[in-house]
Amino acid sequence: MRKTTSIAIAAAATIAALAAGGTAVASASAPVQAPTSVQAAPVQARAHTPAVSSATPARSAVSRSGFTRREAIVIAKRRVPGARVTKVEREWEHGHRTWKVELRRGHREYRVYVSIATGRIVKFRSHHS
Repeated sequence: MRKTTSIAIAAAATIAALAAGGTAVASASAPVQAPTSVQAAPVQARAHTPAVSSATPARSAVSRSGFTRREAIVIAKRRVPGARVTKVEREWEHGHRTWKVELRRGHREYRVYVSIATGRIVKFRSHHS
């Protein structure tokens, strides 16, 4: 009887600790809300408009997960001016998560692999079709 009681107490203490820890984690990740007596004005999101430069598109101050499909197309078209985009997909290339942008200009086909994390061209291929 004693062993069963001590196991039950240990289990209850473990569950309580996990519940308290889960509550702490949930409250830490939840956004902080203003008290009901003071209402804060809603924050408006700013639109991100990538600037075209010779290196990579300019990044906004807002933290993002990586370069978008549209930005990868801009980078690839800058590498192959006048080309038409035929296909865009995400792939792994040389240890980088990349956007694979396939382009066509005249009788040549191009594959430009743009790193999602950095926006740099990781691999470039061209061949005559």
